Amino acid sequence: MSFDLTNKVSIVTGSGSGIGRAIALDFAAAGARVVVAGRTLSKAESVVAEIEAVGGEAIAVAVDVSRGEDVRGMVQAALDRFGRIDVLVQNAGISPAGSITEISEDEWDECIAVDLRSVFLGAKYTVPVMQQQGGGVVINVAGTLGIRPCRGKAAYAAAKAGAINLTRAIALDYARDRVRCNVICPGYIDTPLNAGFDVAERDQFLDGYQPWPGLIQAEEVAAMARYLASDAAGSVTGQVFVIDGGQQTGIF
Repeated sequence: MSFDLTNKVSIVTGSGSGIGRAIALDFAAAGARVVVAGRTLSKAESVVAEIEAVGGEAIAVAVDVSRGEDVRGMVQAALDRFGRIDVLVQNAGISPAGSITEISEDEWDECIAVDLRSVFLGAKYTVPVMQQQGGGVVINVAGTLGIRPCRGKAAYAAAKAGAINLTRAIALDYARDRVRCNVICPGYIDTPLNAGFDVAERDQFLDGYQPWPGLIQAEEVAAMARYLASDAAGSVTGQVFVIDGGQQTGIF
């Protein structure tokens, strides 16, 4: 069975760059019609232009995924243009640094809102559409720190752990409605978010913590998302998929 997404309507949040952009481009190449959603409209429009340049169909939507009004508007924009929603990929997120004594209350609240509340909001306003259609797919993008935290990332680790368990809850609650929900946990991915790291420090980190050599590419995460969005994963729900070069396997 192929991972074909022909005519499936997909919303991808945080898709102006990085993993989200890779997923939007991959889905479009597989035949999906894509809602490219992001906080910065110009970045989303740039991705739409890439999709249209190779014959795909997409629209750009500006959205703050932590705001219910914005999320409802994103869902309505998808319905107004394409008439249905088959796949929701919730990829938008932030990653503040600091222990609980180092970060401010505002930083904590923002991280929980963008990385966890957004997962609730996206599913809350998309799942009813999928129920009416007879099914759909929700794919959440969390992170390996949601499974095993590291020092100096308290808010991010807490939010992503919540997103992982919320994924399981959604899967349980809506399986009988044929709505599948899974979560992808990427490790250190070669994206603009990580581009600011010192190359020597990055390579030292990877050498010490990632058994599989080399940088993991955003396109690898996109390929996993395409599989989960496709009919080939028709009975796969409530699962956690880790792409981290073996970091979670054990002490290396």
